[in-house]
Amino acid sequence: MAFSLRHCALQFLPVGVCLIAPAFAAAQPADTVPRTPWGHPDLQGVWDYRTTTPLDLPENHATTVALTDEAAAAFVQQQHDAAAQRREQSLNADWIDRLEVGLADGRTALTVDPPNGRRPPLTPEAETQRSAWRARSSAARSYEDRGPTERCIVRQVAPIWINGYNNNLLLLQTPDTVVLFHEMIHDAVIIPLDARPPIDQRIRQWLGRARGHWEGDTLVVETTHRHAQWSFPRFHAPTPNSHVIERFTRVDEETLRYEYTVTDPETFTAPWSVEFPMQRTDHPLYEYACHEGNRSMPLILTGARAVEVDGGTPR
Repeated sequence: MAFSLRHCALQFLPVGVCLIAPAFAAAQPADTVPRTPWGHPDLQGVWDYRTTTPLDLPENHATTVALTDEAAAAFVQQQHDAAAQRREQSLNADWIDRLEVGLADGRTALTVDPPNGRRPPLTPEAETQRSAWRARSSAARSYEDRGPTERCIVRQVAPIWINGYNNNLLLLQTPDTVVLFHEMIHDAVIIPLDARPPIDQRIRQWLGRARGHWEGDTLVVETTHRHAQWSFPRFHAPTPNSHVIERFTRVDEETLRYEYTVTDPETFTAPWSVEFPMQRTDHPLYEYACHEGNRSMPLILTGARAVEVDGGTPR
């Protein structure tokens, strides 16, 4: 596997802090990509996609690309320190993934379009809706006022969202179907490749409606038909009409390139695109028992009622 100069040879980084994702320019020729018995590129296996690189360019960075090894290393160190601080402040510190992996090309944001590395602004309607949703969520008058992730319904499917933990994906293939099994909240997305007709617009699902096809050696997955309460993680406002196109490309034996584009004119003023690598791992997926022994929801609702009794406003 080919690496750029920005990798673990940067000896001045703390132990475990590396830039290990291979440069995509080192992709194998098409005739050497591993293939299934029926001829499609073999994308199967468990893929680890954790990284310190944030979705949007941090405010204190003027460019999406760190042009030198020293600048790239400093950026990874900064993200490492921020992650360490979050772990220290968390009651669940042992759960948090040690996100000490940067991108080999030195990018300081996962967003590649717009070129400034930041997602486009929200529409005025979306800003209003998000404010209303946040107020409703803070009041916590019912479990339905909390987001689908807190309720252990769905988390990060289409597009894949990097989390503080459980950043692993199991990908399975047959000639006419692909399955994406996410470690977070154990969501399994079954994607037919048989060009079946679309479902009725009135049918809305938590995982959406996913359809796939091959464009050369790239698996392309289109997802629509979200549930009315579905939203992007940490977004705090429903985005059921989002249209997401994902692309999975096997780069070499150890690397899967993942790209996606979100189009949602009701929410964002322009489409936006993200790209990052996934690394093959021999580690298994672990059970995500989201609600077994989980007292968070009754405690949230009980705490909100107690605040109201004291004359305060839940937040």
